Amino acid sequence: MAPSLGDSPRRAGTALAVFGVALLLVSLALGAVLAPDVGAASGGDDSQQTLVGSQGGGPGLHEKGSVYLLEGKETAWRAGDTDSYFDVTMLENGSVLAGFMDSGYEDCGPYDSPCTQTGFRVIDPNADDGSAAPEIVYEYSFPVRTRVNSEVHDVELLSSGEFLVTDMEYERIFTVKGDEVTWQWNASSQYDAPDDPTREDWLHINDVDVVGEDRYLVSVRNAHQLVVVERGEGVVEVINEDESGNGRGDPTLLRQQHNPQWLDNGSVLVADSHNDRVVELHRNEETGEWEEAWSLYGAEGVPFSWPRDADRLSNGNTLVTDSLNQRVVEVNESGQVVWSYKTPQVPYEAERLPEGETVGGTTYGDAGDGAVTGEGKIPVLSFLLMVVQTGLQVPFWFSEVHVAVSLVSLLSVLAGGGLVVWGTVRD
Repeated sequence: MAPSLGDSPRRAGTALAVFGVALLLVSLALGAVLAPDVGAASGGDDSQQTLVGSQGGGPGLHEKGSVYLLEGKETAWRAGDTDSYFDVTMLENGSVLAGFMDSGYEDCGPYDSPCTQTGFRVIDPNADDGSAAPEIVYEYSFPVRTRVNSEVHDVELLSSGEFLVTDMEYERIFTVKGDEVTWQWNASSQYDAPDDPTREDWLHINDVDVVGEDRYLVSVRNAHQLVVVERGEGVVEVINEDESGNGRGDPTLLRQQHNPQWLDNGSVLVADSHNDRVVELHRNEETGEWEEAWSLYGAEGVPFSWPRDADRLSNGNTLVTDSLNQRVVEVNESGQVVWSYKTPQVPYEAERLPEGETVGGTTYGDAGDGAVTGEGKIPVLSFLLMVVQTGLQVPFWFSEVHVAVSLVSLLSVLAGGGLVVWGTVRD
């Protein structure tokens, strides 16, 4: 029997589809086999404690949020069953203060029920009672329009007994005692505001730290800026000031940063998240401008991917929370890893105990020889990689190359399928 007219297109289509699938599988296998050993460094000792706030996983990182304590690399306790947790602080009594976001609330104010609420919690780990699970002993929260980009990411307990809170729903920082808001700074006093900040991710204020008497360091993420706010005065200093007139700082110096740490009056350590690095900025004594003094783009042979916390420790090292690579690493000034831990979900922030995040700390000079450069990124592929990492939590070794191969594989399968259908229709 003579071959039909559709045989050739069908054969070609099948071969093309098989090639696409094989190409993807081979690239994934090679990536897994050749991947560096991440999370294996074991400096310190088994009693070393690290407190982790985990945003979680799933689409948008809104599932399986938790707070947990590591002793060495073993989990001493974990509190979960929440959409997301963020910044964590251990209080003097051993309880943990944590920003959070969770769904399923009936008290929704102007929004439909059930809704999402965000705020902060005090968690008692019940560490002295091995049979008791951690429990939430206090919660302050309020409803938000959407659980996307409307969370409370940071909270600090002040000596006055007030809680100092970031709020990206209304783009402000405020203090609360009991149920009463005792003070607030609205970002609209510094930045041109939309008619309703609850309807867009306007500034994404994500961190606040006490840096002096009634002085607070605030991370204004979408403006690529840090500002120092003084109660009664407003903004008294801007790091990465607007030079272009667009209301935003220079994105090559800071780009959508998280969790800055004030080292002293002339230096600040920042998780420069969308530049995929940790950077230390120093104020130039002659010009007053803030300039890069030290930076690190990766560790363990793996470039950072959306790092969201960096703490200068009392031993002079730096603890980095590398969110999308799902790890926490401790490095020295030269970039050498002295301790690392592979987290089960996407971490937001980590603190080494008992010190926690401090004001003041050792400052670094020029970048160390161990720094991994940030060169070679391809803008479109880098963006797609972040989308895949955030939505699917792919392995840390899944790179821009794998994104490109996945696109080629997908096109091959689609084209092959099209040829098979065409050949079948022609037959």
